[in-house]
Amino acid sequence: MARPFHSIYSHGFIRSAVCVPSLRVADPVYNLEHTLELARRASDHHAAFVLFPELGLSAFSNEDLFHQDALLEAVREALAELIAESRNLSPLLLVGAPLRFQGKLFNCALAIYRGKVLGIVPKTYLPNYREYYEKRQFVSARYALEPEVRFQDQSVPFGNDLIFEAENLPGFALHVEICEDMWVPISPSAYGALAGATVLANLSASNITVGKTDYRRLICASQSAKCISAYLYSAAGYGESTTDLAWDGHAMIYEKNVLLAETDRFQTEEQIIFADIDLERLLQDRMRTTSFQDSVVEHRERLMAMRRIPFEFKIPEGVIPLTREVSRFPYVPGESAARDDRCYEVYNIQVHGLMKRMSAAGVEKLVIGVSGGLDSTQALIVAARTMDRLGLPRTNILGYTMPGFATSGTTRSNACDLMNALGVTAREIDIRPTCLQVFKDIEHPFAQGEKRYDVTFENVQAGQRSAHLFRLANFHNAIVLGTGDLSELALGWSTYGVGDQMSHYNVNGSVPKTLIHHLIRWVVKTGQFSEETGAVLEAIAGTEISPELVPDEHGDGTKPFQKTEAVIGPYELQDFNLYYITRFGFRPSKVAFLSYCAWNDSACGVWPEILPPSQRHEYDLSAIKRWLKVFLYRFFKTSQFKRSALPNGPKVGSGGSLSPRGDWRAPSDSEATVWLDELHRNVPD
Repeated sequence: MARPFHSIYSHGFIRSAVCVPSLRVADPVYNLEHTLELARRASDHHAAFVLFPELGLSAFSNEDLFHQDALLEAVREALAELIAESRNLSPLLLVGAPLRFQGKLFNCALAIYRGKVLGIVPKTYLPNYREYYEKRQFVSARYALEPEVRFQDQSVPFGNDLIFEAENLPGFALHVEICEDMWVPISPSAYGALAGATVLANLSASNITVGKTDYRRLICASQSAKCISAYLYSAAGYGESTTDLAWDGHAMIYEKNVLLAETDRFQTEEQIIFADIDLERLLQDRMRTTSFQDSVVEHRERLMAMRRIPFEFKIPEGVIPLTREVSRFPYVPGESAARDDRCYEVYNIQVHGLMKRMSAAGVEKLVIGVSGGLDSTQALIVAARTMDRLGLPRTNILGYTMPGFATSGTTRSNACDLMNALGVTAREIDIRPTCLQVFKDIEHPFAQGEKRYDVTFENVQAGQRSAHLFRLANFHNAIVLGTGDLSELALGWSTYGVGDQMSHYNVNGSVPKTLIHHLIRWVVKTGQFSEETGAVLEAIAGTEISPELVPDEHGDGTKPFQKTEAVIGPYELQDFNLYYITRFGFRPSKVAFLSYCAWNDSACGVWPEILPPSQRHEYDLSAIKRWLKVFLYRFFKTSQFKRSALPNGPKVGSGGSLSPRGDWRAPSDSEATVWLDELHRNVPD
């Protein structure tokens, strides 16, 4: 990695800026001064490009003054100075100006970079309704007779079909449109995106009327989502004429339906907003979204006519920290209302999936192993609500605790208390006698009194639990409800075959561990069950995660001895790794960079409000690298064969599932070498 690890430009990000400058109507000298001031600020912040409003050098509200030679000549003089000054600025500038070519006046956007005009984009769709009379002053881009124009003694590409593409920064491809161009059914930027532009920029003036703000947000968000792109929008602010209109200076930066930055409206001071755009994320999504590529083919002829304007982008040097927020818990919304909505949907997807499976299988009973841990708890409360929705008694849930050689008093008590509080049929089966018989049959040293706690010792217990559950299901005409979650499947933390990897139906299979924590707390918070049940659920949510397979010879047996996260890593880190590796296919070094930004800088990382301070941790880069290495080895090398034989279960989120019938299809015999090597080469120790 040639550039510093801690720079955004080393990981596929670019910094963008949108400006709302102070201006005066028909005063290009004043407007140039304020445009340059904001451009210098953007340059000081290492922005790759900066967007200004429509007709910003002249002001938008000149009306018939646009036909005055004095104003048009003053704009050209201002542009000449701006182009000269841009030699010492880092960003590509997108500025608006009225320009006369071929005997016609065009409403234009100029792409200016380091002393050169890369291209000029005329406005295509001129509104001529209600308060707009733009066809009185300007003509559309379609009236251009030539693909190039003479400007400032150079031949400059001219048209709405230009894509400005940085040859040395993969993914930095920019398309420009102007105001009304976005409001039509098929905008020029749609073709720009299909032709490869990842960043769509709109120079707008956009007067304000009641209700227009929400519509602006909606249309920008929608365009960024449909085009799998970033969408930047500027608008005129204080200083435009208020003869008949008002202006609120509304500027926004979206990335695929996510609002990254937005100005405060109705300000008298000029504003600049910044956002770091993840180009690699956009490229990854486009690559795997086959319908997007189908759309490219549908419009092939038009897209082949698009013109690419290459330029060499001078990448800012040094350490440039990420400024966008990175959630420590990508599966868990940080804001309470959004988190409640997420939990509501996940919970009900699980319930509806199980309802359908029971109906289709013609069974009215469920068998479930209840350990007192998070996963079996979530599966059990889903089962209870499913019985309620089907009009069946909760006693049709046959819950079994199956203590083994390391079952703690805490989890055993929690399991019994939860089953009693929910009113399910609770039973206990001590699996130690059958396990001992297996040890004798296979001549394991434990049967002769040796304290050998190896993987066989652990898996015999897991296997006996599952064997009992399946035979109980046969006996009671029921199905076995699985409990293993997405995080465990990713890390291969399950016993294959007749073990906790297998069931008749698994409602937790695409729910990560970090989200299960919040699902259980949401069930308590929203009063889904009785207060007694809620108290037990709170106790379970606060218990440390353990497989409880190896006994503590020196403890009192009240608390779990084994600590899962000491072996496979903290689930909060591993869920983070899982999300970015599987959802976006990012390189390990980029995942490590994002993880470092999330877990070490409170300005970037986001804690869900529900997580108490006592459960908040930070991780330095060495810990992040250590556990990411564990994740990569276990995920790619050792555990795919378990995922290839997963039982059915509903996909619950866009974060994905690992079912071979759904989001993840991979060979069971893969190596992890390329991922581990990339991590080793590009992440400092």
